[in-house]
Amino acid sequence: MAALLGLWLAPMTFGSVRAETPEGSSGGVIGLGSRGWSAAEPNRATPADELEFSARAGLASDYIYRGTTLSDHEPAAGAAFEARFGQLYTGATVASVKLPTQPAAEFTMAGGFRPRIANIDLDVGVTYFVYPGEKLPGETGSINYWEAVIRGDTKIGESIRVASGYAYSPDVSNTGAWSQYVAAGVGFDVPGRLLPQDLSVSFTTAAGYSWFGNQASELGGFPLPAYLNWQAGVTFTHKAFNLDLRYYGTNLSKESCFVFTGDPNARPGGRVDPITNPAGLVSNWCGATIVAKAWFAFN
Repeated sequence: MAALLGLWLAPMTFGSVRAETPEGSSGGVIGLGSRGWSAAEPNRATPADELEFSARAGLASDYIYRGTTLSDHEPAAGAAFEARFGQLYTGATVASVKLPTQPAAEFTMAGGFRPRIANIDLDVGVTYFVYPGEKLPGETGSINYWEAVIRGDTKIGESIRVASGYAYSPDVSNTGAWSQYVAAGVGFDVPGRLLPQDLSVSFTTAAGYSWFGNQASELGGFPLPAYLNWQAGVTFTHKAFNLDLRYYGTNLSKESCFVFTGDPNARPGGRVDPITNPAGLVSNWCGATIVAKAWFAFN
């Protein structure tokens, strides 16, 4: 479950530059709640003496993260770059967001390693999230934070893939609350013999559960609401081009959605909670959403 987006940077490799083939593309990777435009690629290791780069860039009708929107249900753009040497990797990303603190964008810096144990591809890494230019940093300052992740992927036969992961942050979004997240998913790759040349089609679905510690006293001292999220969709990949159509949902109520997201456009009319939501504000940032996302990926 590594957190990487998709990229505006031009692709580079030692020896040649090439579009990711359907077999090597991340288009159908099982998404386990990573931020941005691409999921983790645990099998993206290189020979010990080879340095490889990859890049991707994309647009989406919405930026959904673990079931909640980070773009106020508006279109978003993103870009990412990754360098790999053997099992080691490092990367940087940028994405447009629309958050309560009004940052200019979301940037990440990530690093880790991808070992293979038996038939399981592991991804162990750390990501730091940066939100420059915040106009309304709030009681605890900026919302910058870091998260550690571990993910495992394996294949069953020719077409079935399964994945699971875990993420931990000691201070999510600089709220003072720790966060933990577990997720699992499954994917089905349509056999290539049934498809036109250079086209791959993958169906994937996943679900995750988030839970949290108490926030800082300045934010009320209560824990953020725990919740389930789920998603399902299909990804089409033709050479460097990827198109994903996906449904997202959560079990958060509209009142809990406001408590969790701090949606500045929340409106009154919900159930009052004297501790967490005394005004009874409700938000639609966590409701069911269908997202179309397109990006180019090179390796």
